[in-house]
Amino acid sequence: MRQSKHDFGTLNIDAIISAGLAAFEGARSQAEKSEALAAIIINAFDDYYGRSRRIPWLAKEAFETRNWRRAIELSQERIAIFSASVAKIAPLLKQVAHIGDRPENDASDVWTRIEQTFRLRTSARYEADLALAYLAAIRRSLYRDLWAPPTPASAPAHAPVADIVRVIPATAVVTPEVVERILAVPGLTAPFRDVAGDSQRVARRINDELRLGPDRKLERIEIIDGGFYRNRGAYIVGAITVAGETGPLALALLNREHGVEVDAVILRRSTLTHVFSSTLANFHVTLTRYHELVDFLCRLMPSRPRGLHYTTVGYNHVGKLAVMRQITEALDSDRHPLDHAPGPRGSVAIAFTSPKLAVVLKVIRDRPSATYKWGHYEGVDAVVAKYHRVHELNRSGSMLDNIIYSDIALPRRMFGDDLVDELARHATGSVRIEQDQVLLRHLIVQRKVVPLPIYLQTCGTAEAEMVVIRLGQCIRNNAATNVFNRDLDGRNYGVSSLRFVYLFDYDALEELTQVKVRTNVDREPGEEGAPDWIFEDGVIFLPEELEIHLKLPSPRLRRLFREAHGELLTAEYWTRMQSWLREGRVPRVRTYPRSTQLRLEAHEANLMLVAPR
Repeated sequence: MRQSKHDFGTLNIDAIISAGLAAFEGARSQAEKSEALAAIIINAFDDYYGRSRRIPWLAKEAFETRNWRRAIELSQERIAIFSASVAKIAPLLKQVAHIGDRPENDASDVWTRIEQTFRLRTSARYEADLALAYLAAIRRSLYRDLWAPPTPASAPAHAPVADIVRVIPATAVVTPEVVERILAVPGLTAPFRDVAGDSQRVARRINDELRLGPDRKLERIEIIDGGFYRNRGAYIVGAITVAGETGPLALALLNREHGVEVDAVILRRSTLTHVFSSTLANFHVTLTRYHELVDFLCRLMPSRPRGLHYTTVGYNHVGKLAVMRQITEALDSDRHPLDHAPGPRGSVAIAFTSPKLAVVLKVIRDRPSATYKWGHYEGVDAVVAKYHRVHELNRSGSMLDNIIYSDIALPRRMFGDDLVDELARHATGSVRIEQDQVLLRHLIVQRKVVPLPIYLQTCGTAEAEMVVIRLGQCIRNNAATNVFNRDLDGRNYGVSSLRFVYLFDYDALEELTQVKVRTNVDREPGEEGAPDWIFEDGVIFLPEELEIHLKLPSPRLRRLFREAHGELLTAEYWTRMQSWLREGRVPRVRTYPRSTQLRLEAHEANLMLVAPR
């Protein structure tokens, strides 16, 4: 499933390399040559960073012009161009300076000078941490040494959070005039369909839900000074303080044929947390000060790890450092060592965690266990590539994102003995145990969820019914983004603390458009001979068998699933979805409950709309 990364034709890396090589060849000393190579890396980083910062404004333009295909392309580009840029620089350094052959060679002195120059020239920048992550990625591409978080010369300079927000003057309650000021913050050029009517509806919703009045007065409204853009939607995000308590205030906007409308008002932390979930595509935010932005988001959603906030707003490499820092700090003792994750053991991945962690760590087995269903095993690299691909996908809110570390070492004391024994026996291609370290070729990190079978064993009736309905929606959402999990066993799905259902095992992922949907429904009872599809190559899917594979534990829940999602058991549903995907339709993904919406329209139930040609 993995697509090769490219620069989308938007980076100037080839011109930067050409100019840098001219300076390198004209250099008269080794110091000048190192200076020229350092300049190439700095200019390449500036090129990447400049384009990365430009993309949120292009996403704003795509929203204003209703160019949904462009919006998705921008999300894919922003993820790809970091690695695409690094992939051009590392081979150049190997070729012209012979860096990377062996770290102990004289060429390593050249790298040392390059690194010193790069650090000196970028250390005072706001984005110094991202620059060091870029430099570290080049070094690892050259030397294939262990991943280590780059150490900045000093902590990034944070401005007060007040510098990135607009304080909206307000009276005791929210008025339509206050809402109009909030709606003006992103500076949209697309016209609103009915700004006065929306302002009245939003004001009424906020006043009613927060019970504003003489005894509960509005004290303060702060709005982040920029817009948040993702796929087909835009958001205005801020905080509202009432009677001494501060909570979120977010407005979800849609740009329909007749203009921009406020679709939803979000005033609950749990709802906003789901909107910012890493199971969805990253936001593009028209705000350059990302550290202060994350500070503000942590204040609104304190239960989310800081690293995930960075990732959600598009700074994946900064988030990657923060997540690993949280893992190592939480495990910096042997009181709660890493051990097997709760639930059935995976046939392809060895999953482990600790009560102190909000994440689960995974290593891919050399060979699948005896419970593996699919015959031929594609191998570790093929499975890891599928996890990479999920990170690059325009996720629909029903798949966990992955952070993947390569060639990383963790202290041996962080691992339980039984876990170390299993890793040493069954993941020799990915794990090497040394005296005081565990060296991992690939380490996959996902947020922690409760495996669906365990959740259904321990929850109440109402929770079980809600989760079964959301399981069907999870399968639908994934199908809408061309993702098909051929291993539909319920053990591959998990339940979050907010009772949303997510797919989290990806070794059996396929593109839905490549799956052959067949059925035995039309065969007569007792009909002799094998069905025609049994002789076909590729992935065959019989929709009528989906319910059996999910292994829901009771007749009541199986009946509920059929009532809510019966069309998932029909070939017609799946072939129709394949046709839509081949036509290039863009998924509409709802990330907030209907109760937050200002108006309900029947056509909003349709998940797919045709993208502009």
